[in-house]
Amino acid sequence: MRNKLLILPFVVVTSAAYAQARTLAGQVQDAAGRPVIGATVVEKGTNNGTGTDGNGRFVLRARTAQPRLLISALGYASQEVSAEGGALTVRLAANSTALADVQVVGSRSLNRSVTDSPSPVDIIDVQQVTAKTGQLDVNQLLQFVAPSFNSNRQTGADGADHVDPASLRGLGPDQTLVLVNGKRWHQSSLINLFGSRGRGNTGTDLNTIPAASIERIEILRDGASAQYGSDAIAGVINIVLKTSTNELTANANYGAYTAKYRFDDKTFDGGNFNANANYGVAVGKGGFVNLTADFNQRQHTQRANVPAPDGIQRREYGDPKATNTSVYLNSKLPLSENIYAYVFGGINVRRGDAYAYTRFPTVGDANGDPIPNPRSNATLYPNGFDPIITSAIFDGQGAAGGRGTFGAWDVDLSNSFGSNRFHYGVKNTLNATLGAASPTTFDAGGFQLQQDVVDLNISRRFKTVGQGLNLAFGSEYRREWYQIFAGELGSYNNYAPNSGIAGGSQGFPGFQPRNVLKASRNNIGVYADAELDVTKAWLVEGAVRFENYSDFGSNVTGKLATRLKLSDAFSLRGTLSTGFRAPSLAQINFNTVFTNVVGGKPVDILLDRNNGPVTTAVGIPPLTRELSRSASVGITGRAGSIFTFTVDGYYIHIQDRIVLTGTFDQTDSAIGATLASLNVGQAQFFANAASTTTWGLDAVLANTVGVGSGRLTTTLAGNLNRLNVTSVQTTPLLAGKEETFFGAREQAFVKASAPPFKVNLTLDYSLGRFGALVRFVEFGGITLIDYNGNNNRYDPRLTTDVALSYALTNQLRLSLGSSNLFNKYPNFFNPQATETGGAWDPVQMGSNGRMLFAKLQAKF
Repeated sequence: MRNKLLILPFVVVTSAAYAQARTLAGQVQDAAGRPVIGATVVEKGTNNGTGTDGNGRFVLRARTAQPRLLISALGYASQEVSAEGGALTVRLAANSTALADVQVVGSRSLNRSVTDSPSPVDIIDVQQVTAKTGQLDVNQLLQFVAPSFNSNRQTGADGADHVDPASLRGLGPDQTLVLVNGKRWHQSSLINLFGSRGRGNTGTDLNTIPAASIERIEILRDGASAQYGSDAIAGVINIVLKTSTNELTANANYGAYTAKYRFDDKTFDGGNFNANANYGVAVGKGGFVNLTADFNQRQHTQRANVPAPDGIQRREYGDPKATNTSVYLNSKLPLSENIYAYVFGGINVRRGDAYAYTRFPTVGDANGDPIPNPRSNATLYPNGFDPIITSAIFDGQGAAGGRGTFGAWDVDLSNSFGSNRFHYGVKNTLNATLGAASPTTFDAGGFQLQQDVVDLNISRRFKTVGQGLNLAFGSEYRREWYQIFAGELGSYNNYAPNSGIAGGSQGFPGFQPRNVLKASRNNIGVYADAELDVTKAWLVEGAVRFENYSDFGSNVTGKLATRLKLSDAFSLRGTLSTGFRAPSLAQINFNTVFTNVVGGKPVDILLDRNNGPVTTAVGIPPLTRELSRSASVGITGRAGSIFTFTVDGYYIHIQDRIVLTGTFDQTDSAIGATLASLNVGQAQFFANAASTTTWGLDAVLANTVGVGSGRLTTTLAGNLNRLNVTSVQTTPLLAGKEETFFGAREQAFVKASAPPFKVNLTLDYSLGRFGALVRFVEFGGITLIDYNGNNNRYDPRLTTDVALSYALTNQLRLSLGSSNLFNKYPNFFNPQATETGGAWDPVQMGSNGRMLFAKLQAKF
């Protein structure tokens, strides 16, 4: 009886709500009066929506007393209309970008839509993606929705455990330029030394930007150095921040993995909690201030208890623990009818814990007999220990500027400043040369990168030249600073130099005073860009850019692109471009002594800075720019508004690619004596050592149809990618030592930066309050080489994601689902020989198995 009484109020409220509801009906047409099939119709202020049928018609049961409808469709400008007055007829105009909007990446024309672009551009609606999938950070979101985007979490890779490296088309993380609202964003101060991705590269940490603050992500899959400058060899990722007003959105999300291969009986691990809120207020006519706060906490996973006939290297193997707190702002402040100011940016604070390799209590001597481990201490750690590398990362950037029309010219002037500081610590460790008196926690120092950019862009459209000419030109001045700061004395010092025991904190030796430096540089670039509609069907685009760097000189790049409309529904497009990437300040200046574990044995290695004494003595020249040549050709088409497709083939050749070389020691016939004279046991270097060629194909097909009273959207997206190392260039002193300089093992990591194919099939169905999504992702197989020289072949894997959602009220929606529903894992290999000391190296599909998740979304 009590249960029935508890249900009664819910029944009464629900009945009353439905009694007030009424049915809305109408038709969506284009400017010519033709039906728009598959348009999205959403009741404003609710999660209530539907799609138009084959005649452009829709039926929707209203949930508010005075409903207003938001209507959108691919290729058309969105509209908001009142639902009062009976049957509706809404006409959508063809989409174009006005001054009030952020222009689409890849074009400086304000009249160019995505479907008109001569270069391939993906537009990802982040709110739609986050509402229906288990991924919570930007890297993982893009990993599973954009086939040409590649990222995976690392483990046992020092700093790379804390900052996920990511890239486009299998190139380096630093060969993709990241913009926010069209402005250059700063890179991370971290340079990746270990792991299976981005070795020797820096890159932008996309996870510092909360997904809750993002309206959409634009991915330009084409070389764009002539348009945007250094780093845009593989393409450009432009993150567009939210502009919504008078709307509060809040989300609470939680997911966890079904535990497997642990040493205990836990059922779940890797719990990931996220809470965020976004709200915007209108300012003047067309202005806004939009603010986002986001908190994310991720726990460790543990996958070390695996079949291992030769034993394991790590008792703790899995994802690191991380806590992220972010605040982001986006604003537009009207100053007059034609001029506005803008301010945007944010800060992110991250704390991370990542397990290093286990220091077991005993090790084998020359005969294989157990002896006490000189890198441990039986008094402090009778059972050995698992060092934890901690991180304290502060990341922030702010941009401010003004934009307006002066006569017929559009002018945009801005200044932005960004900073990334990475501070290491080590806990649950020791300095073995202090014995039982050693502290167990150390400050290990770190590094920082800062960037200041002044940017001027001017453009104008000449309507009477051909069918329209858009001319743009501008300049960018950028200054960068990089520094390394030392850890505390005990983190690096050897207190018993004659004992043969390695000093410093185990797991991660701290930075020493000899590593400390401060470096800076500046560069200035100027560009010109023109887009001419020769006819209504034929577009021609050209761009040229000159840049001068204070540390290595000048560079000129260019781009040509064209698009030919064979009909309103079918187009051909193609591009040719040259590009470049300047060596990062981190690649030029980073230096340290670090510990690597090779075949289960810790080895201390010097990584000297590029112009350092050891690098100079062995003949490694100063780093110079990477140069690229790119080409793409593709087709785009659509069938009404229900089916669209794009297919683009591409070619990218990179010359003088900067890589991290292999390790040289005192036994080397060419430079061994030099290393010995400098008291260096083993050393690695950064060098312009390789040239690569990439061929590939991107395809995206999307279809929206009515199924019963609901709407089904089907998307098939795929990427084929093949990268070859075409040459390895050593120095004259190291001629003939290509295998050590940049051998097969290091080349395998570069080739495996993207699988040879990745295919994504997504089925998204909505019916009234109910929604369902099923996604299949096939990752192609890759081959890595272990420390024993054996090929480790990771076979193709198919993962399946499922999500179900239901609108509990007009403002609340609950989603439940699973990522990797069938609990697929990569192939197993010998943990004693893999790069990261586990049964598998980090590969794209991940190695944590099935995740279960729940999301509660509110919109007011």
